[in-house]
Amino acid sequence: MTHVVVFDLEFTAWPGSMEHRWLRPGEYREVVQIGAVKVDTAGFHEVAAFNALAKPRLNPHLSRYFETLTGVTNETLARDGVDFAEAYRAFVAFADGTQICAFGRDDLVLGDNLKLYGLRAMPPLPPFTNIVSWLVDQGIDPRGLHACDIARATGADFDGRRHDALDDARSVALGIATLVARGAPDPFANVLAA
Repeated sequence: MTHVVVFDLEFTAWPGSMEHRWLRPGEYREVVQIGAVKVDTAGFHEVAAFNALAKPRLNPHLSRYFETLTGVTNETLARDGVDFAEAYRAFVAFADGTQICAFGRDDLVLGDNLKLYGLRAMPPLPPFTNIVSWLVDQGIDPRGLHACDIARATGADFDGRRHDALDDARSVALGIATLVARGAPDPFANVLAA
């Protein structure tokens, strides 16, 4: 059986961060949560899940905006969070060389965090696919959407928590499964055949 890992990230944010593209002084997209599901490509059913909280180094105190948006609090992070390097290594181990994909370029955010923290001797990410262009080919307009919106955009029922990285990864996986079940081409057929 062949698998694909669908993942999503939550990273530090403040009011206006998205509009200003994290370019204001002191704002960095430091990863706080990595959520992922491993799905079989036969039916896009979840076979394993991954969830890690990472403690930001440069802005260690989460903004109230971020806490409200994601549900991840400073208390939760203090109790359950690990250093980004540990969370990153655990995610790469979870993927175990399997093709990874996300709604958008979360792979670049992971790479930016490696550079931001000067982490050079880290395992590389597995091959990555940005699922956005495939969704566009299936008639889904991604403008204004986040990973948490993908299941509903495809007509699937999904009641996960918005802006929770694990639930958002599940939303993307469900959106893919829904479209494939309706006859859309397998978005990973060419990648997995290579």
